[in-house]
Amino acid sequence: MSDRQTQILEAAVRVIAKDGVRGLRVEKLAAEAEVSTALIYYHFKDRAGVLRRALEHVNDRAIRYTEFSAPDPRTRLEQMLRLELRDTADVRENSIAWGELRASAVFSEDLRDPLRASTRAWSEDIESLIREAQGSGHAKPDTSPVDAAERLTALVEGLSERWLSGSITLKRARKLLDGAIIVELGPLNK
Repeated sequence: MSDRQTQILEAAVRVIAKDGVRGLRVEKLAAEAEVSTALIYYHFKDRAGVLRRALEHVNDRAIRYTEFSAPDPRTRLEQMLRLELRDTADVRENSIAWGELRASAVFSEDLRDPLRASTRAWSEDIESLIREAQGSGHAKPDTSPVDAAERLTALVEGLSERWLSGSITLKRARKLLDGAIIVELGPLNK
C-alpha cells in the first residue's frame, strides 16, 4: 500500500471514529487527509471501497498494537485480549471505528464479508493460542477452543463498547475480561 493510501485510510479511521460511518463523506475525508477527492476515487473507486479498506486498515492496526511476545501461549492470549482494553488514543480510535463499521454492516451488505473475515481471523488467532495453551498445560483440556475464542472476542468487543460509551469503567471492563478468561480456560498453572 502506498504512503498516500495509508494517509487516506488513517484519515478515514479518524473521521469514522469522530463522526461515524454516516459522517464519512468523500469531501470530508479529502479535507481530513489533505488530498483531492479525485485521488480518493482513484485509489478506492467509491465510498464503499473506502469503507471496506478502512475496515481492513482498522484490523491491521489492531494486529500491530496487540502483538506481544511472552514465554507461553496463555500469557500471549491474555495480553492480546487485554491490549484491546487500553486508554490510549490509537486503541480508542480503532475500537470506536471498528464498532461503527460493525454496526454499519447491519445495513450495508458490502461490509459484511470483510467484517466476517476480520472477525474470523481474530477468533482463529485466539483459538490457536488456546490450543497451544492446552498443549502446554496452561488451559483446561476440555474447553472447546473454537467456542472459547468466539466468546472471548465477542466479550472484548462488548466490553470495549460499554467502556467507550461510558456504561462501565475501564477497570471494570478489564476485571470482567480477566474473570472470563479464568472461566473459559481455568486458572493459570505456572
